Amino acid sequence: MPAAQPLLLELFTEELPPKALNRLGQAFAEGIAAGLKNRGLLADGSTTTAYATPRRLAVRLSAVLPQGADSEFSEKLMPVSVGLDANGQPTPALQKKLAAKGLEGVDVSGLARESDGKNEQLVYRGIAKGAALAPALQAALEDTLGKLPIPKVMSYQLADGVTTVRFVRPAHGLVALHGDTVVDISALGLRAGRNTRGHRFQSQATIELPSADAYEALLHEPGRVIASFDQRRAAIERQLRDQAARLQASLGDEADVAALLDEVCALVEYPTVYVGEFESEFLAVPQECLILTMRLNQKYFPLFDAATGKLTHRFLIVSNMALANPSNIVEGNQRVVRPRLADARFFFETDKKVPLAGRVEQLGTIVYHNKLGTQLERAQRVRALARWVAGAISADPERADRAALLAKADLVTGMVGEFPELQGVMGAYYAEADGEAPDVVEAIRQQYRIRLEQPVDADGATAAALFVAERAETLLGIWSIGLVPTGDKDPYGLRRAALGLISAFEQLDAGGRLSADGTGLTLDGLLARAAETFATPPTTAQLDEVRAFVFERYRNQLAGQFDRAAVDAVVAVMPPLAQVPARVRAVVAFSALPEAAALAAANKRIGNLLKKVEGEPGAVDEALLKEPAERALAQAVRTLRPQAEGKFAQGDFAGALTVLSQAREPVDAFFADVMVMAEAPAVRANRLALLAELHRVMNHVADLSRLAAA
Repeated sequence: MPAAQPLLLELFTEELPPKALNRLGQAFAEGIAAGLKNRGLLADGSTTTAYATPRRLAVRLSAVLPQGADSEFSEKLMPVSVGLDANGQPTPALQKKLAAKGLEGVDVSGLARESDGKNEQLVYRGIAKGAALAPALQAALEDTLGKLPIPKVMSYQLADGVTTVRFVRPAHGLVALHGDTVVDISALGLRAGRNTRGHRFQSQATIELPSADAYEALLHEPGRVIASFDQRRAAIERQLRDQAARLQASLGDEADVAALLDEVCALVEYPTVYVGEFESEFLAVPQECLILTMRLNQKYFPLFDAATGKLTHRFLIVSNMALANPSNIVEGNQRVVRPRLADARFFFETDKKVPLAGRVEQLGTIVYHNKLGTQLERAQRVRALARWVAGAISADPERADRAALLAKADLVTGMVGEFPELQGVMGAYYAEADGEAPDVVEAIRQQYRIRLEQPVDADGATAAALFVAERAETLLGIWSIGLVPTGDKDPYGLRRAALGLISAFEQLDAGGRLSADGTGLTLDGLLARAAETFATPPTTAQLDEVRAFVFERYRNQLAGQFDRAAVDAVVAVMPPLAQVPARVRAVVAFSALPEAAALAAANKRIGNLLKKVEGEPGAVDEALLKEPAERALAQAVRTLRPQAEGKFAQGDFAGALTVLSQAREPVDAFFADVMVMAEAPAVRANRLALLAELHRVMNHVADLSRLAAA
């Protein structure tokens, strides 16, 4: 077999979309590798290296064969009775079949015969020649280009003035090298060669590649291109952190840094980091505004004081030029950023001239949804609900009302109009400038959080009331007009709203703001009160659907942490939302007891029996308990129920289930010795009543039947 050699494939293009570049590079490399592997051309141990820069997608495969191995194959042709006549000569039907497959010269006497269980079949056995590299690579490239995750395809005309092709960006070069040999393939009107191009400004026009292995090194020098996306990103990050350390500063939130790193890496081929600065007077503007305009608009990395975390007047620029004297680059970027910062300052100062409360009426000009009215109408619904929630969690209803009134007022400010990402944040700054109460300010600032992360104390109660009210209003409102999430589509964020509600109940409970007796805030009470705020209230069916939706989100959230059966058992009884995690932990602990399996099976059996009962079983009549086993079970229920209920009332769900585990022996004896469906109607009804009472006690914490083996 011919020796394997490295293969390089590069498609040189105009600037590719930065947010999609890394994904495109990986898909390109994986597609080519898979295409060659499927055609038997990847040698054992071959490795795949993906390359992606703003102007190229490329892949290097370390060991590719020039020709695939031959392989034996067999193909059924037709039944012997159809293919051969009485003299053993081929029939016209067989001759036609052989011709269609290019086998006209085959000696039919040499055809194998195999039985398929019904007929004896004529079978052709031959040797399939292995795939040649050029046609295999051509096919793999075409397949890959057709399947790339291109965000938006563009059409462009080739140099012949006639042919139109479609790709993410116009392509201007194709390299295909197997070792030092050009592979004769084409794509997008380009014929493969060995010439590529380096940096747009800092390299020679053309780089001739002597072999596939020379690609990365020659692109780096003299090409001034770091071809690997990962290596280029690492180089940028290293320079950023070195510069920040030199200036005794930090880069800020790591998640924000990582996202910007990915985007900047897709904008440069030979990154160099420089330090820029702006006038300190701009720091009087809320730092979120400055950070956003630097990161979002200019792709700069703001620098923060390492000790205080406050924004400084310096920032880092990732340039595509490595110059001995970068003063023009630095000064140019500083000139560009100043007007953006000045705009932010102008919006901030101008917005503060009108109190936030004075902007509320303008919300009547912004449509929330044509079936749900304006943002002002929505604010009124949230206000009413926030007051109610505040009362239920021992917060100040007036403060919650005020927070809900002002929550969306910043939507009509100039700053949020320019930077929608700052809604809520700017509202808090403007509320603070207006002299609003600190808890109202904090409620406005935190309203867009995905979830509550800390137990709700007195300082956070107003924010929690607004948080809960907004999500309940969103869930019911959007659901009531039929915009239910489907598949991966959830444009109004109902899944996020449900998860937010779940976190709120957890943290309200952790802060001691939910009553154990169910008289305070409950999910059912919240949804019912929210429904009353709508001009056209959601139906009872829709309320039930939303409640089930919330519990389903909880089920999915907990399924990754706990046994799925335990989660299902708790969710099935739809307990108070804040109790779900504790109940799940209790069921997990119960499942480990030796009595659990038998009791779960019995519980399932009881449930199946009770499904056949019309109406509600009555009270147990002691006089009708004749069998020793049923008397023993009745006594066990009388003894264990108050113990279990006492534990339950204390929130000791694990203790309640442990008490119930003592019922195993009388339960086993009952089903072994007692005929539940007795002929005498009164006896049968009494035994079903006893089982119903046991069923209620056993399923107080969770539906234990969900733990039974299928």
